[in-house]
Amino acid sequence: MEELLVAIASGLVEEPAEVKVTADEANEDGVIVYHLHVAENDMGRVIGKQGRIAKAIRTVMRSAANRNNQKIMVEID
Repeated sequence: MEELLVAIASGLVEEPAEVKVTADEANEDGVIVYHLHVAENDMGRVIGKQGRIAKAIRTVMRSAANRNNQKIMVEID
């Protein structure tokens, strides 16, 4: 899942080397939280106008997690 998130974010940003993903342990509900870190000047590219790109990233990641019977959440830091 981390590789998928890195691949998606790297295609959007100008500095793909700065893309980092960290994952927390599953909480009591079984939800794994992925934290996406990008360069400061690429933050707007990842979030998009009115958060549309961020919402699309979360939708794709949730769909991929459902195929693997996982529950995830993506936070953009």
